[in-house]
Amino acid sequence: MSTKPTTTDLQWTELDQRAVDTVRVLAADAVQKVGNGHPGTAMSLAPAAYTLFQKVMRHDPADADWTGRDRFVLSAGHTSLTLYIQLYLAGYGLELDDLKAFRTWGSKTPGHPEYGHTTGVETTTGPLGQGVANAVGMAMAARYERGLFDPEAAPGTSPFDHMIWAIAGDGCLQEGISAEASSLAGHQKLGNLVLLWDDNHISIEGDTETAVSEDTLKRYEAYGWHVQRVAQLPNGDLDPVGLYNALQAAKAETGRPSFIAARSIIAWPAPHAQNTEASHGSALGDDEVAATKKVLGFDPEKTFEVADEVISHTREALDRGREAKAEWEKTFAAWRTANPERAAEFDRIAAGELPAGWEDKLPVFEPGKAIATRAASGKVLQALGEIIPELWGGSADLAGSNNTTIDKTSSFLPVGNPLPGADPYGRTIHFGIREHAMAAAMNGIALHGNTRIYGGTFLVFSDYMRNAVRLSALMHLPVTYVWTHDSIGLGEDGPTHQPVEHLASLRAIPGLNIVRPADANETSIVWREILRRYTKVFGKGAPHGLALTRQGVPTYEANEDAAKGGYVLFDSEGADGRSAEPQVLLIGTGSEVHLAVEAREELQAAGIPTRVVSMPSVEWFEEQDQAYKDSVLPPSVKARVAVEAGIGLTWYRYVGDAGRIVSLEHFGASADAKVLFREFGFTGEHVAAAARESLADVTR
Repeated sequence: MSTKPTTTDLQWTELDQRAVDTVRVLAADAVQKVGNGHPGTAMSLAPAAYTLFQKVMRHDPADADWTGRDRFVLSAGHTSLTLYIQLYLAGYGLELDDLKAFRTWGSKTPGHPEYGHTTGVETTTGPLGQGVANAVGMAMAARYERGLFDPEAAPGTSPFDHMIWAIAGDGCLQEGISAEASSLAGHQKLGNLVLLWDDNHISIEGDTETAVSEDTLKRYEAYGWHVQRVAQLPNGDLDPVGLYNALQAAKAETGRPSFIAARSIIAWPAPHAQNTEASHGSALGDDEVAATKKVLGFDPEKTFEVADEVISHTREALDRGREAKAEWEKTFAAWRTANPERAAEFDRIAAGELPAGWEDKLPVFEPGKAIATRAASGKVLQALGEIIPELWGGSADLAGSNNTTIDKTSSFLPVGNPLPGADPYGRTIHFGIREHAMAAAMNGIALHGNTRIYGGTFLVFSDYMRNAVRLSALMHLPVTYVWTHDSIGLGEDGPTHQPVEHLASLRAIPGLNIVRPADANETSIVWREILRRYTKVFGKGAPHGLALTRQGVPTYEANEDAAKGGYVLFDSEGADGRSAEPQVLLIGTGSEVHLAVEAREELQAAGIPTRVVSMPSVEWFEEQDQAYKDSVLPPSVKARVAVEAGIGLTWYRYVGDAGRIVSLEHFGASADAKVLFREFGFTGEHVAAAARESLADVTR
């Protein structure tokens, strides 16, 4: 472990120091003005953030989406002022009035950084540790992107070589997700990733000795990271020279991710608030802010004081960014000239377009044959993998069960991995048993851009992933979750593995589309729709969760209306076999659709015209216009039954007062799937009986 570099080419002037101290008073003033927030970490981290944005990172404040830029992730999102003030100083578009509006309605500076809301914010980091995993995903995506477009280039010579920088706090590193993600990063030898740990020893409950006694640096060494510690200055402040040298050493370490520990004093140099838990999440108070300004040589009577020479100095980042981008564009232009086919592919992918003829590759399945939808999904992925190179993904150690292996001969693994098919640019990701980190890394991959990512596990383990899934929806990210073993139909593993409440719970997340296809052909159609819906435009994209069966289900004729979320699978008929107005509607999803089909046969035989509606996605169905929705579910037909092997919460709005829901309002059991479905009432006969009850209520 390196402790203190001895040489530097850092140019650190009095104006740089004044800018750092300006950051500190701005952080104190912003929190004091609104009356709430987290001033302490923004004050103590000022030298680190300033050094990154002004001295180390390759970025252009005038073009926050430049492909060749380094990425910065503030995992400790509560200290959002750490980022906002650097964006202001560097010229990303934030101004003093935005800092004055911190944490207020309609401002560009909300309490935690929000992707798509504030220019220069690369990801939404609220829950601690998410940003660490986002950064790991970005680093993985950067490597895969290089493999798509410039795999033969020598290290450091490609226009697709760039760094991922992240700052995490004590809380981030205590969260389990960061351990999962950091282990994965070390295994993948992500040499383009640098994580700076703000080791300030303070959390909300006080000194971290209350909860932590491990040697964090040794933990990261054990993960396979390059580890450094930066010593404090004699006065307790962070050392810009030590930070700069450590960051440069980390950048030079290309064979491992880098971890830098920087021991800071929270709220430094506030005379009474420094090194206290109060400064973590509370305004310092007028007297303490004034005292801090005196220590730093600022006028205690002034607020939001920024000297003209300071802002002029820091806005030189615009000039440096323009020069860095221009230099990169020369390299990029040379690459384009030398690689015209790859350049055309880059343009297509960057525009969010899919290859010509990709839809023709989608498999069509023979009606009648029983196929598990997880198996059908696997065939779709393998077929599309041949024509969509940017599509990649894997599983949390369940690839054989999730059917998520897009290419059996190519695994995303670093140079030196001994496994067959190991390739630093491989198609299939082995996330390991790290569901939460997988989901957050997928967010980072989507945020990085230029690839399309999916990842799988059992539906019941979506609980482990939920926070990251929620953030997928909050950020409108085109992430696809492949959740298999979607009901009691998984059988003998029993109630611990049988998702009961999960479908309804996930449908409750705003902006997340849950898709539960009824059969193999629906699976192919909904995969097509998910890929069509991919967009890089913030606010118009959405994550999707595919809920797929373990057990085989009957295959029906393909119907393009499956892409509308709900459609008429089998319509009602009169006694003469001709189309007739339905007397009852049967609504099903996934593996329960065939039960509705069986019930229809019984009801039709009894002279009751019955329509079966397959509804693979409630969210997609609700996007349709009212005329279409009414054509599928005529308001005049009050007798209705919805059937789904989970709690019935989703379906009350569709069945109405006279309707019935065949659902599972309790946990499952360990037995063969057919036995469980029979014992818990998931049979065509039971659905038909529920329909008769509903009809009786309507005609009563």
